[in-house]
Amino acid sequence: MTALPRVFPTVVHMLAEAARAAPDREAVVCGADRITYAEYVASVAALARELLALGAAGERVVLVMGNSIDVCIAMFAVHAARAQVVPLNPIYTTREFAPMIADAAPLAIIYDSTVAATIEPLARSQGISHWIQVGPDSRQLIGTVVASDPAGKGLPQPLPDPDSLATLQYTGGTTGRSKGANLAHRTVSTNVSQREALVPTRQGIERILCVMPLFHAYACAMCLHNAVYCQGTLVIVPRYQADLVFDLLDREHITALAGSPTVFTGLLASPRFAAMKVPDLHVSYSGSAPLPESLLAQWEQATGAPVIEGYGQTESGPVISFNPLHGLRKPRSVGVAVPGTEIQIVDAATGCTVLGPGRIGEIRVRGPQVMSGYRGLPQETAAALRDGWLYTGDLGELDEAGYLYIRDRKNDMCLVSGYNVYPREVEEVLYLHPSVMEAAVIGLEDGYRGTRIRAYLAVSEPLVTQAELDRHCRANLAAYKVPREYVILPSLPKTLIGKIDKKALR
Repeated sequence: MTALPRVFPTVVHMLAEAARAAPDREAVVCGADRITYAEYVASVAALARELLALGAAGERVVLVMGNSIDVCIAMFAVHAARAQVVPLNPIYTTREFAPMIADAAPLAIIYDSTVAATIEPLARSQGISHWIQVGPDSRQLIGTVVASDPAGKGLPQPLPDPDSLATLQYTGGTTGRSKGANLAHRTVSTNVSQREALVPTRQGIERILCVMPLFHAYACAMCLHNAVYCQGTLVIVPRYQADLVFDLLDREHITALAGSPTVFTGLLASPRFAAMKVPDLHVSYSGSAPLPESLLAQWEQATGAPVIEGYGQTESGPVISFNPLHGLRKPRSVGVAVPGTEIQIVDAATGCTVLGPGRIGEIRVRGPQVMSGYRGLPQETAAALRDGWLYTGDLGELDEAGYLYIRDRKNDMCLVSGYNVYPREVEEVLYLHPSVMEAAVIGLEDGYRGTRIRAYLAVSEPLVTQAELDRHCRANLAAYKVPREYVILPSLPKTLIGKIDKKALR
């Protein structure tokens, strides 16, 4: 594997080093709450010892928690207790929680008091042994500070084995049952250093603003672990609000913003954008969905800070590629493979024929950050992991220089009158229209053409007509790719991590 910046055995080792090297540095900020690295590691150690006393080592612990300092402490504490953390979306319903919790079979569950009415009956019905409720009226994990560890016990020993399981991360389940990806400690910590090789942080300087939900792999990689690796400060937004982001960018001297196209679109559309102050912003990261080129250019022009696009999946630890911070960045591309990772494009039908530059096919990936498999799903694991390659289910192409371009999800590709239509391509054309703020293209069954293309749009100019949009598309697309219908909405539905929710549109 190509030489990487420092690789820690686990992220727990990474936190221990940050607390040793910079104990008094501010580690995490959320609202009025602030903790140093010494307080961070003491709080993690206290909860880890509590979990070990419950018998957590080698077991799984579910987290159902919103963005807070407490969820950061809980993530690291479960790891430090040598257990596997299972982060779940706190806005799920009982119907959505039940199969994932049953599949994980956790020893314990840590949950916000705001979701107690949903979680407690479920935990009782599934026979979960231990419940830890967190909240202002129950307990706060950040209440454990250095003074609570007078003996200086520190993190429980031994620290986790790098080859043991660290995380059980469930996929979104948009195509059926959610699948739990098993990720080992070495997998997670190596991926932090792989990302660092292309998008390096500055030791002791970075103040990273997290607006994404921390139960998600993207926020864990680019915010939670990123901040600890560089011994910087993580500033958490409990729930995304444009006004709060503007306030924090200036007041907290933010140097790095981890967002998504939806976040950047919302900030650009705000009346406060023109007067935005970002004196310390050094870089922005974009993930979770493709970023329209026009949006990227507008943000960079206004802030003077580059937007670095990357690509990843839950199953890949999660980072696969990034445009390099100090190197050639290509608009519309998600960059080059992180060190030690191979990306190939193969035919979508069999996955066996490797395609050359400029040809679209399924993206497959091989590297040390790839999951070991899906928990309890041998057939799905065998389909996703073949001959050492992770088959992503995404369609893309590589250029001659190895830069990756995402074209679509394999299952989203539409067959119109015998021709392949990639919704991403149509969406990119729609984004070129000055009035289009959001665009999503789907295929609908059509008895004549096989599939007909429908575009859903949010626009800034209410008088824009379907005829005008149609002329715009026909000037930029072959006739068979042009949408047959245009549906204009006040805004498009989103998932909690900021992706346009095509499942809801369908």
